[in-house]
Amino acid sequence: MIEKFKTLFFVKSSLVTLYLALTIPIPFVSIDRYKIPSIIIFVLGLYLIINITSDYVETCNNKISYKTTFISKTLGKKSWEISWKDIKLIKSLPTSQGSKVYYFNTYQDENYLVPQRVENFEKFVSIVSRNTGITVNEITYLSPLWTYKLLTSLSVLMIISELFAFVS
Repeated sequence: MIEKFKTLFFVKSSLVTLYLALTIPIPFVSIDRYKIPSIIIFVLGLYLIINITSDYVETCNNKISYKTTFISKTLGKKSWEISWKDIKLIKSLPTSQGSKVYYFNTYQDENYLVPQRVENFEKFVSIVSRNTGITVNEITYLSPLWTYKLLTSLSVLMIISELFAFVS
């Protein structure tokens, strides 16, 4: 059975709202001859940010796959696919922010980043454990969910205050 795990909604919403908060004022403050180009670039940027946050993971009985969009591939993010039987272990490395990232390590000594920002993460981790036989109890989201929610909330407040400033 194929299971699809999309990018976590809170990750996507935090990036999109932050983009909006930082760029909405640009078309309004640009001089007249740059208004149309700035609106076009604003819409293009919004399309790009939505597109690059649309990567997803697919699992089935035989393999796990990370699928990227065309834009993500163009920007250097690669899709990958690993057979469950090729995964030797899952290793962890600390991040500079005090969290941990995890990698699938294969018998060919290749490393693939374990997606830690996907919806239904508990189900995803249980599928990984069931198919690899590796205990994955310590794997969690890369960052606590409250950080994404806080960033989204602050970005929405910025958007509201920007709109209020331009209306009044």
